[in-house]
Amino acid sequence: MMATRGAWSGPADIIAGVQRLWDSGALLAARLDGVALFPHEVRLRQPSVAAMGEQFDLVREWISALRTGSRLEREHGYELVWRDINHRQLGRNSIPVAAVIDSEASALRMIGKSAAARRFDELAAVTLDTFPVLRPWLANQPLRMLDHEEAWERILAVLRWFVAHPRPSIYLRQLDIQAVDTKFIEVRKGLIAELLDQVLPAEAIVAGAVGARQFEARFGLLGKPAQIRFRMLDERHHIGGLSDLMVPVPQFAAMRVGVDRVFITENEVNALAFPDMDSSMVVFGGGYGIERLAQIEWLRGRQVVYWGDIDTHGFAILDRLRASLPDVRSVLMDDGTLEAHRHVWGQEDVDKRYLGDLQRLTGGERQLFLQLRDNLVGERLRLEQERIGYAWAVEAIRRS
Repeated sequence: MMATRGAWSGPADIIAGVQRLWDSGALLAARLDGVALFPHEVRLRQPSVAAMGEQFDLVREWISALRTGSRLEREHGYELVWRDINHRQLGRNSIPVAAVIDSEASALRMIGKSAAARRFDELAAVTLDTFPVLRPWLANQPLRMLDHEEAWERILAVLRWFVAHPRPSIYLRQLDIQAVDTKFIEVRKGLIAELLDQVLPAEAIVAGAVGARQFEARFGLLGKPAQIRFRMLDERHHIGGLSDLMVPVPQFAAMRVGVDRVFITENEVNALAFPDMDSSMVVFGGGYGIERLAQIEWLRGRQVVYWGDIDTHGFAILDRLRASLPDVRSVLMDDGTLEAHRHVWGQEDVDKRYLGDLQRLTGGERQLFLQLRDNLVGERLRLEQERIGYAWAVEAIRRS
């Protein structure tokens, strides 16, 4: 197939080669570290010897276009590197094989980044004056700073505040930094966390708390407190006339309640529809957050009844709860309930199944768990709480 001029490097390809130096961060990193990248050579895709004979006019146009972009025609371009060839038909000729950009200034003008480079210098100088430790970070990803140039001085103000107040034990909303509000930090948690990891001492960072959601825990801020929601099922035990409440875990742990029985259920609607019961309350469990409940000391003096989905995940939660509350009983997690609701069976998600062993189940619970785990009843079988008939559920709850 005959090659065409489009397959040979033109002025746009030379500019693109310089642009790649910018986009990779190499140009700015070299500028920061004083490393010489220039003169910089961009190799050219060129016509073959056969194409020179067969498409001589196209080759001349290609060379002319390269010359136009070079320093022979422009003040700020590139120098062409030529190679002499001997063609059996055309005789001795010279062909460009590379373009050389002589200086960083020329390269920046070629791609229109002179002003951006000056701005980088300004921001880098301010940054390194306060935090010299950030030099490797800047050299590794210099464009990140330019991406946030409008906010950069405020980002530095955040870093200075945390250095002056390591692990402050206050809420993010309480930070008093000029021109910086809570939202400013929240939308930049990833970047700010990267930088704080560089400027703070190791003892001011909780290494195990990773990700934007654990920003507060990582840097010693107070996070939104975990809440426990519950309903009092006996009017005599309403709290200030209220039956449905949500409180922080420490407050729940310090409660003085007179009920004898505490139901725990995973499904919110089930908890809302729970029937009235003498001297009882129902707690919204919240999946594996059940371990918070397991640490509530006053629960040890109550009859605790757990209602979870009939699947491997539900039995695993029950097992975990019994690690701290060994006398917990289950309700509606039995063969009879499963068989009576065959018409609403579903399938457990593959990534949520528990395939290990459970040692804290009763004989009947363990037998059912193994049938579910080993797919002896059906493939990834599950019966969700909310699919159980309401009358069936109420009768079982009242018998529990």
